[in-house]
Amino acid sequence: MPLARMLRQVAGQMLGSPACGCWMPAPPLRFLGTSPRQIPADASFHSASFSGTDQPRVLITGGLGQLGVGLANFLRKRFGKDSVILSDIRKPPDHIFHSGPFIYSDILDYKNLREIVVNNRITWLFHYSALLSAVGEANVSLARAVNITGLHNVLDVAAEHNLRLFVPSTIGAFGPTSPRNPTPDLCVQRPRTIYGVSKVHAELMGEYYHYRYGLDFRCLRYPGIISADSQPGGGTTDYAVQIFHDAIKSGKFECNLKPSTRLPMMYIDDCLRATLEVMEAPAESLSMRTYNVNAMSFTPEDLTQEVLKHIPEFQITYNVDSVRQAIADSWPMNFDDSNARKDWGWKHDFDLPELVTTMLNFYGSDTRIAQAN
Repeated sequence: MPLARMLRQVAGQMLGSPACGCWMPAPPLRFLGTSPRQIPADASFHSASFSGTDQPRVLITGGLGQLGVGLANFLRKRFGKDSVILSDIRKPPDHIFHSGPFIYSDILDYKNLREIVVNNRITWLFHYSALLSAVGEANVSLARAVNITGLHNVLDVAAEHNLRLFVPSTIGAFGPTSPRNPTPDLCVQRPRTIYGVSKVHAELMGEYYHYRYGLDFRCLRYPGIISADSQPGGGTTDYAVQIFHDAIKSGKFECNLKPSTRLPMMYIDDCLRATLEVMEAPAESLSMRTYNVNAMSFTPEDLTQEVLKHIPEFQITYNVDSVRQAIADSWPMNFDDSNARKDWGWKHDFDLPELVTTMLNFYGSDTRIAQAN
């Protein structure tokens, strides 16, 4: 299949959060997804609830992206190494392969996905396969396949096999007509990127499956996620990761957003903890299926001033990327996450000073080790 090979090649080159590798035939007329099955009109699915003694069997799709590896390590500490399966279409580095179960999974191959769920007795599925904002704009057709068609397969499998399903959403699910400061859980959503459109689609489809078929769907709208142990994945907020690496390595950084561009952000430890907490929250405590979560909100200038407290000689210049700037200007400046804090007790640990100290310590230690070697 030439198209399948093309998708694999493009995905391997462009995906920050790899997700798929092949193309499926046209979908059945009665259903939006690409799965070979159709949900009957009278179907009713109900996800299993877990007692304190039951351990979920977890599958993470798109697991070699920015968040998948960290989530796998986090969940393995909680549920055991063998209870969490990381999956992707790329070959994992040796240290990831040997850290716990890894399996090839192509979300555009419904049969493959279904076999993995059945053969490994999966009960929780974290669906991280997606093309991010800037990368998606560079290849809309691939983003549409990965972010929308792949989602339909995951929803079908989750509904058929009574899974508890988590699909992350994003600040990119809002658009220029949404209130920006703060942005509430429920408001106008008219994003102008294929990434944002696909995430609104995921939110609505997940909610529909919940009310129509009883699927236990849970979703968090992530702000920009900052982590030290993974590479930026093509997102508009990735400057807030690269700045620390460059500050330690060269003392200089070129930012592709304007200095006054304010966006909501979160350190990865808070992100992973929020994800597990919403998955473990009793169903009766959830007043909605998609929540905003937030920790802090800052601009490149705010971040620079905090870095300068640690590295006085640090220099920043600005070379604004018009595509990323337009995306950022359409996104929330701050998230209202009061519903998450009220319903299931969300509370962040890292503010901007703690974030900067943690990131610089990580990259500083990493650099000193490299120089010693």
